[in-house]
Amino acid sequence: MKIKHQLAIFNAIVRLLLIMLLWFILPIIIEKVVYNHIDNSLQEKQKIFITKLNKQEINDFLNRNDANETYTSFSTLHSEFIQLYQSFRKSNENKNYIINEAIVIENEENNYRVLYYEFNYANSNFILEIGNNLSELEDIIITLRITISILLLIVVSVTFLSDILLIEYLFRPFNKIIQTKIKFVNEPDKFNFNKIKSHSSDFDELDTGLNQMMLRINELFQKEKQFIGNVSHELMTPISVLKNRFENLLLDDSLKEQVVDKIVSSLRNLDLMKKIIHNLLLISRIENHQYQLNDTVSVKEIIEEIIIDFEDRIEEKNIEVLTNYSGDFNFKCNKTLVHVLLFNLILNALKYNVDNGQVKLKIFQENNIFNLSISNTGKGIPKEQLATIFNRFTRVSNSQEGQGLGLAIVQSIAQLHNIEIKVTSVVDGKTAFVLQFPAP
Repeated sequence: MKIKHQLAIFNAIVRLLLIMLLWFILPIIIEKVVYNHIDNSLQEKQKIFITKLNKQEINDFLNRNDANETYTSFSTLHSEFIQLYQSFRKSNENKNYIINEAIVIENEENNYRVLYYEFNYANSNFILEIGNNLSELEDIIITLRITISILLLIVVSVTFLSDILLIEYLFRPFNKIIQTKIKFVNEPDKFNFNKIKSHSSDFDELDTGLNQMMLRINELFQKEKQFIGNVSHELMTPISVLKNRFENLLLDDSLKEQVVDKIVSSLRNLDLMKKIIHNLLLISRIENHQYQLNDTVSVKEIIEEIIIDFEDRIEEKNIEVLTNYSGDFNFKCNKTLVHVLLFNLILNALKYNVDNGQVKLKIFQENNIFNLSISNTGKGIPKEQLATIFNRFTRVSNSQEGQGLGLAIVQSIAQLHNIEIKVTSVVDGKTAFVLQFPAP
């Protein structure tokens, strides 16, 4: 996932958490504020009522001194009430407290915030109740929760979109650096050194740093190409000269048999050295991307050409070659290198096979991706050696012929063409190389 998407999702999650927090906390805060306002109002009404106890209507109620009688006053919609009655508890202290209580008035039950005030008047104890209906507050809190949720969801949606647009705008130079520069770091000759405009000093520094780094890499790359060319000339030339001299010596009939054997052995070593140098130079050129991938070839046709080239070796070991092509596909590549890759793998399948064995070549499609399987019946590769078979100068056993560079070349060519290679092997059983070609 790209950084800009991660940032946008992170911001959205943070805002959603804030919404949930506000959804729970804000109504509680509002409830406390409203309760505080109601409590102050109840206490104010209490003071007003007490100061008006000398009013004739209340005095008549008090003078009757009937413990079963209650003085009650309700508002029209039962939003508040005042109730006064005698208390049987004897106390000389005035005290009050406020609670929430469900009260039934005219067969209708509602939640009220009720102030209870116990006081002594005219040598009698009384309890004053003043209540305020909470139904409206509950409705307000529910409405508030819904409103807050809708508003905050709108805010999150709008800010999420604005974040994406802003991050897209801010990261545009970074994306351009990736598309035009970082993707070509393995191809110094194609690197774009043009300055990319940016609104951020960080991306300016990144662009400048990449240009400086690639200038240095390009310089080293050119020196390495020159070195490879020099090595190719300086090493191959004396080897060729020595080979010619030894071959000319062999034409001398006066040489003893022992000398002839030594000359022949030297020629073999020179040929071996020549092959090793050639293969190392090939790997170096491949890894330095000195080959163009401009050819479009049929993998099936290359395989058929290689099988024809190996007819003598196949007949010599009486090996059965089985092919199974579920279609064919054209692959954009360097034809010479792909031929070398398949040549080496098929050669190994024949070379390290048993007499009267089998080699199976299969092209198949899986998830719209073409695969090539090359398997054989042979001695197999021990499990602990599978991880190192592509290393240079690595051989499964010292008795095997070759320089241990064939699979190293295969891996270099595969990496250049973005081909993935999977290897499975059973000792004294089947060994299979599966090549997964990149999607077209």
